Amino acid sequence: MNLRTVIVDDEELARQLLREYAWEAGGMEVVAECGNGFDAVKAIGELKPDLVFLDVQMPKLDGFEVLELLDPPPAVIFVTAFDQYAMRAFDAHAVDYLLKPFHLDRFKTALERARKRLGQAQPPAAELAAAARPPGQKLERVVVKDGSKVHIIPIAKLDYVEAQDDYIALRSDKKNYLKQQTISSIEGQLDPARFARIHRSYIVNLERIARIEPYTKDSRVVVLHDGTQLPVSRSGHARLKTVWGEDI
Repeated sequence: MNLRTVIVDDEELARQLLREYAWEAGGMEVVAECGNGFDAVKAIGELKPDLVFLDVQMPKLDGFEVLELLDPPPAVIFVTAFDQYAMRAFDAHAVDYLLKPFHLDRFKTALERARKRLGQAQPPAAELAAAARPPGQKLERVVVKDGSKVHIIPIAKLDYVEAQDDYIALRSDKKNYLKQQTISSIEGQLDPARFARIHRSYIVNLERIARIEPYTKDSRVVVLHDGTQLPVSRSGHARLKTVWGEDI
């Protein structure tokens, strides 16, 4: 049975090469080609392909962000000119990838590996993306899918993150955006100089804090500039002290 395949790359020549290699390798039916991440999310969601060749470096949405917005994610072969950190991340997560430039033999090898992994769970896209970043490079935006809409939330506009079971609620511009991700996972992607885990269920943007107040005899709350109150645990208070000093 032919693998129903989608090709995603913002370069026409790259898509053409993948299409030619797919024809030469055989056993594949290219059901769509996409030149950007938004079209890819739509096409993959509608067509439910068996396999996706996914470029990593694209404008608007990169390959990791595309994968984050797919539920459930298909089998993916990343196509990339990325650096050494991404290569290590792909190897560590047993993800198939093609490093540009590549030839037909390497294409066939990646395809064979992907065939063997069809039906297996993909690694969490957010974790893979975090592992692929160079050390010290933190998240600059978060992507969230809401029905057919894709929201891009710049980190600078993120007020706080709240844990809700296996999901997180992202508060930005007076709206909540729900995303399937753990709070511990996103905590590791945020810059600790800008965000602090103040409670097991809350991460706050430090710039949004107006003051800290006592709540009960042994507890505190942070009050944001918009009046929102968030609980502060003992360990969270200790983290805030490291940022704001002992007088808080």
